[in-house]
Amino acid sequence: MNQPPSPTARLLLDAAAIEKSLKRIAHEIIERNPDLTKLAIVGIPSRGVAIAERLAHFVSEFSGTNIEGGIVDVSMHRDDLARRPLPAIVPMKLPFDLEHRTIILADDVAFTGRTCRAAMDAIADFGRPARIQYAVLIDRGHRELPIRADYVGKNVPTALGERVYVRLTATDGVSEDAVWLDNSAK
Repeated sequence: MNQPPSPTARLLLDAAAIEKSLKRIAHEIIERNPDLTKLAIVGIPSRGVAIAERLAHFVSEFSGTNIEGGIVDVSMHRDDLARRPLPAIVPMKLPFDLEHRTIILADDVAFTGRTCRAAMDAIADFGRPARIQYAVLIDRGHRELPIRADYVGKNVPTALGERVYVRLTATDGVSEDAVWLDNSAK
């Protein structure tokens, strides 16, 4: 099993719980979107891309409909560019016409809402989808913008000083997926 980020970190989700959460979200996506042929699941780098790929796989598996995927880079749309080092640019991958599409943005953790807003701004540069929905593995609260996730794997009320660590085999080189809550940063 993965090692926690610190000795005081608490395991929130193990690999089985992450898979169960993503499968449940996939079923919710199918229930709320009657025309899956117009659906695309787009990940926000880095872990959101892996989550988007898994969601697209599960939705395809459960529905029998091939689901398109993509990547939306938010780095140049962030509102904190002046306060942090220039981020690495990730190539956008939106290989479809956005008009009349439902785009599901996928990310690992919802926190202030600013990353989701940046993702919506980036998508708007490429077209106007019919709808945008938001799916996250963890929702930790503390919104600074009026944004909420449509699909949530687990709600985890946190203190501002706590950190949520999502570790995935696809992005982090770990042997097993896990989500940890660490309060040592307080």
